[in-house]
Amino acid sequence: MASVAACGGPAPQPLDPARMESEFRARRLDDPEFVAWLEARGVPKASVWTLDALTLAAFYFHPDLDVVRARLLAARGSETTAGEVPNPVLGASLEKVMSGTPAGVSPWVYGLSLQMPLDFLWKRGYRIDEARAKIQGAHLELAEAAWQIRHRLRAALLEDFLAQREIDVRTRELEARRELSAAAATLLAAGEASRLEADRARVELAGAEIGLEESRGRVAAVRAALASAVGVPLAALQDLRVEWATLDSPPGEPAALQEAGLLNRLDVRRRLAEYAASEAVLGLELAKRWPDISLGPGYLYDQGDRKFTLGLSVTLPVFNQNGGAIEEAEARRKEAAARFLALQARAIGEFDEASARYRAGRAQASRTRDAMEAVERRVEGVRRAVELGDADLVALLGVRIERLAVEAARLDALRRAQEALGALEDAVQRPIDGTLPGFRFPDEIEKGIR
Repeated sequence: MASVAACGGPAPQPLDPARMESEFRARRLDDPEFVAWLEARGVPKASVWTLDALTLAAFYFHPDLDVVRARLLAARGSETTAGEVPNPVLGASLEKVMSGTPAGVSPWVYGLSLQMPLDFLWKRGYRIDEARAKIQGAHLELAEAAWQIRHRLRAALLEDFLAQREIDVRTRELEARRELSAAAATLLAAGEASRLEADRARVELAGAEIGLEESRGRVAAVRAALASAVGVPLAALQDLRVEWATLDSPPGEPAALQEAGLLNRLDVRRRLAEYAASEAVLGLELAKRWPDISLGPGYLYDQGDRKFTLGLSVTLPVFNQNGGAIEEAEARRKEAAARFLALQARAIGEFDEASARYRAGRAQASRTRDAMEAVERRVEGVRRAVELGDADLVALLGVRIERLAVEAARLDALRRAQEALGALEDAVQRPIDGTLPGFRFPDEIEKGIR
């Protein structure tokens, strides 16, 4: 380690787990550096967060991206390595003539030589092409990792948002069932209701209380999953307020989405980069059929005579012409082509399946919206009937509970529609529900922002 540092290399950086944990737990969404980074991308500081803003927060904080960024740096280093000219090799020799040396002449013979490999640019160029293709692949791998982070964030945010809505629905249901249970008890005391009806109202009230407690208990786990998806501790999201403008009205599927998405899908582009790298490797192996040449200029002091020498060495393709390596490289190129075709076919299938699911999900969400409008009209009708004395409070409470059941069904339909939309976004690996303002996805993901 000390010798590396003495030569001007990177200094040792031992890990400090305690300090790193402390720094992680100190992360906050109101961190001044992060806020400035957001504002530079056209996202002003706000008290209410959206999917786009939280996605940028995940790109800023999530440690998974740092892992892939490191691999990208290593790939960039390989381009430097590929472009380097081989160093010459310095050799020295020393001999002593044991007999026949004239008087006054040194018996020592010593010399210096250099071996200078002539790595012609046309061979080194293939190595550079391979390295650049790998850099492109690493860049796209980073974008894929970022997309997976967005995928997990979107799913966690959806659950967090729906969990809050579910608590609201269950709270209103509990209030309605309390009123209904109290009304049933009053009617039972007056002899206008049976014991069975009163007991059923109490049982349904107990069920509503249990359901509300289950929903409240689920909120903590959902919020922890959201914090993990952003890459911050749970305490950073304690007062988080979120909004989802299109939750109740999922957007339509854009025209020509399949063509635009599949051509720009990140893993498809990464497979193309892998194929380009395999082609460069094959070109290099073909070039290796030509001999490598080394020049060996030298100096020799031979018993008083000074001599300059010039050597030349050439690899002789006598026993093989690099045929095995060429076959291996060609096979890897064929494998890369097959992997690309397999991924392309899978991507098309994923898109068709996700598109069908999303259309069905939107249709179901639309039907539940119609049902909500119908039950709202019914609630309003029963309310007017109660005011006119044509219906009682029990009937109104019953239709209010019916409305809450429809509202809960609508939440389930919206969850399925939004999950299908997330699957459709994954199929094309580009945002549909959101625009990521000020962020050129995926170009800026590679930046080391901390």
